[in-house]
Amino acid sequence: MPQRQARRCISVTRALRGLPSFGFLFDIDGVLVRGRTPIPAARAAFRKLVNPQGQFLVPVVFVTNAGDCLRQKKAEQLSHLLGISQDQVMMSHSPLRMFKRYHEKCVLVSGQGPLLDIAQDLGFCQPITIDTLREKRPLLDAVDHDRRPNVLVTVVLFGEPVRWETSLQLIIDVLLTSGYPGNPYGQESYPHLPVLACNMDLMWVAEAQSPRFGHGTFMVCLENIYKKITGKDLKYEALMGKPSRLTYQYAEHLIRAQALQRSWEQPIQTLYAVGDNVMTDVYGANLYNRYLQESSRSHPRARLPGELAAAAAARCSSVLVCTGVYDPHSEVALPSRDSIAQNVFHGHRDFSFDPALVEPDHIVPDVDAAVDLVFQLENFAPH
Repeated sequence: MPQRQARRCISVTRALRGLPSFGFLFDIDGVLVRGRTPIPAARAAFRKLVNPQGQFLVPVVFVTNAGDCLRQKKAEQLSHLLGISQDQVMMSHSPLRMFKRYHEKCVLVSGQGPLLDIAQDLGFCQPITIDTLREKRPLLDAVDHDRRPNVLVTVVLFGEPVRWETSLQLIIDVLLTSGYPGNPYGQESYPHLPVLACNMDLMWVAEAQSPRFGHGTFMVCLENIYKKITGKDLKYEALMGKPSRLTYQYAEHLIRAQALQRSWEQPIQTLYAVGDNVMTDVYGANLYNRYLQESSRSHPRARLPGELAAAAAARCSSVLVCTGVYDPHSEVALPSRDSIAQNVFHGHRDFSFDPALVEPDHIVPDVDAAVDLVFQLENFAPH
């Protein structure tokens, strides 16, 4: 029996038994809520996703590019819609849990919010904030070793900081001194210390009429300052947050963990990524789907950092809703490939752009319609 037909048979058989062969990756802002206000369709969708006992009928992960709070806090913010576990919430920094080789090291963390709490929750044992480094730097003493902090070995960028000039200066100091800020810049400090970055959004929409600078803009500043000083490119050990493959691969890991916990033994075949942003949600889902298709044909799929298994899903389908960034009533609802190719690409420097990746597999009015569509596509009839 051909492989595709066999997969379809498994999917139909499991659907008839009320067991899912698929999982949902839900964006939050613009899909479930606008600001702090729940989108009405979200409540209707969630009623279809749980049984009378409040248990999810399919594996669900909530994926956001936010990174300025703990996942517990984000789960609490969603509790007015539905009681969910923090294990179902994926922040832009969640994949850092996999980078265990850095967890025992002294790392410099940059961003906003409860940075030390976030870093420690992710497994980092010796995080140092920009503010702490700024306070200690005047006291650095090359002779008095008791007053010297542990050597910094990694830089973790959680999100845009409040004081950009201070963060840019001190991060450059750390990179150009191989973790000994206060020492003279060294020519031998390349390749530089590992840099892990979360959330590459160039801009984001707030209450203002125009978009505001996001963490991606801060990264552009850091990259250009570093290159202007050294003549070399700043390198990233890893980039996290949509649309990175690492984010979707980690989300798939969480989906499989939920299925295992519920004793749904057959592998999840399809991921449905539901979002409102063409350039992050659709682009990321399609990029991951391309990876799944190409890797299944060519070579074994790569393992993630740490001990996580390689990707196992067969496909990732993008579903675009009309309750957030995407507006079907605008003059150009979905830009054409040609128009996108001619415009400036707002994605990160390290991502090659392909206009085909911004074409959604499905467009629906809202998240409730998205759930109905997926249940129909999967012949899923929960008991």
